Amino acid sequence: MELVLWRHGQTDANLHQRIQGRSNIPLNATGVAQAQAVAPALAALEPHRIVCSPLKRALQTAEVLGERCGLAVTVEEGLVERSFGAWEGKDRQEIAAGWPEEYRRWREGGEPRGLGVETRDQVATRVRAALERICATAEEDERVVVVSHGSALSIAASSLLGQRVSAWFGLRGLDNCRYGVLRSARREPGWVLTGWNLG
Repeated sequence: MELVLWRHGQTDANLHQRIQGRSNIPLNATGVAQAQAVAPALAALEPHRIVCSPLKRALQTAEVLGERCGLAVTVEEGLVERSFGAWEGKDRQEIAAGWPEEYRRWREGGEPRGLGVETRDQVATRVRAALERICATAEEDERVVVVSHGSALSIAASSLLGQRVSAWFGLRGLDNCRYGVLRSARREPGWVLTGWNLG
C-alpha cells in the first residue's frame, strides 16, 4: 500500500513564521489556492481514502481533494500537530528572547523542557500509531492520502523508516501543501520512501 503524506496549505501564522502547534488556525487565501493547485496531482494518484488531522487547516486542505475525488474525509485525532506549549503563537525572535537556553537546546536538536512542548519521541509514538490504525484497515494495494502537519509528518515518517527520531534529522519538514510518499515493503523497516516535498 501507499501512504501519501500531505501537509496543509499556508496559514497566516505560516506567513508570519509563527509556531502554530495545536492552535486551530484556518488556511489563508494562499493556502486555499495551494490546495486547489496540488489537488489535481493527488487526484491523479487515484487515492482510495483521505484521512486528516482535526485541525481546521488540515481539514480544509483535505476537503479540497475530497471534493475533487468524490471521497469523504475521515478525521483521525492522532494526526494532530505536535504541541509546542508556551511557544505557540510566537516567532523565533520572541522565543529566543523569552527562553534563550531552551531555544538554544531546541536549535541544537534537543528537547525544550518545562514548556509543555511535546517531545519528538512522543510525537513519533502518537502519529505512528495513528498511521498504523489507518493501515490496519487498508487493502494491500490501497493508497491513502493523509493530511496533517509539518512536524507531525516528518517525525512519523522518520519513525516508519526505522530511524531514532530523538537523534536523526534526515527528513526536513514538508513545505506548505507539499507531500511525501511511503510504500509498504516486505523487508525492514517495512516502508520505502519514494518521494518527499513533492507538489
